[in-house]
Amino acid sequence: MTGPVRIAIVDDDALVRSGLRMMLHGTLGIEVVGEAADGAEVPGLLDAHPLDVVLMDLRMPRVDGITATTRVRARANPPAVVVLTTFDTEDEVLGALRAGAAGYLLKDMPPARIAAAVLAAAAGEPVLSPDVARRLMASAASVGEARARARASLDRLTGRERDVALAVGRGASNAEVGRELYLSVPTVKAHVSSVLDKLGLENRTQLAVLVRDAGGA
Repeated sequence: MTGPVRIAIVDDDALVRSGLRMMLHGTLGIEVVGEAADGAEVPGLLDAHPLDVVLMDLRMPRVDGITATTRVRARANPPAVVVLTTFDTEDEVLGALRAGAAGYLLKDMPPARIAAAVLAAAAGEPVLSPDVARRLMASAASVGEARARARASLDRLTGRERDVALAVGRGASNAEVGRELYLSVPTVKAHVSSVLDKLGLENRTQLAVLVRDAGGA
C-alpha cells in the first residue's frame, strides 16, 4: 500500500471507540477515518469513506458484528474486517471467521499488537489473538457431514493447490509456503488466489477454517 491504512472502528462503547482512536490514529501509518456505534451504521460508513480495515465489535444492540461482517464482505471490493471483542466462545469465533472476518482479536491485547494486526489484515494476512488461536487448535476437528463437505472441497484442488491450501491452513505466510514448497512468493500468491476462487472463499482465514473442518486433510 502506498498510503496510510484507513480504518473505521465499530463499537457500541463510546469510551472504547475513543481509546482505540487515540491509540491507533497515526500509529505505524494507520489513519482512523470513521466510527460507528452499531453494525446498522456500517453501510453508511462504507459509503462515506474508502476503508482498508474495519475493527468490528461483536455484541451490539441492533445489528451484531457477525451480521455486519457478512454484509461488509458481500459488497464489491470490501475492506478487511477484524473482530475486536472481549468474547471468545468457539461459536462466536467460528461465526465471525465464516462470515468473512480476516481475524479475531481480544481487547486485552497490547496496543502494539492490535496495531500490527490491523496492518497485517490490510496486507491480506490472517490475524488471530494467541488465546483465540489456542482455542481453535484445541477444539475437536469437525466430523460427519461438515468434515465430508470440507474434504470434498479440498478434493477439487490440484495437488499443488492442495499443498498450498494445507500450508495456509497451518497459518504459514506466503514466504513460509514458498520456502516449504520451493515456490516463489508470486507463485504462492497466484495459487492462493486460484484456491480461493475455486472454492468460493473470501480470504485466507476462511481457507484456514475449511482446512480445519476437513481435519487438516
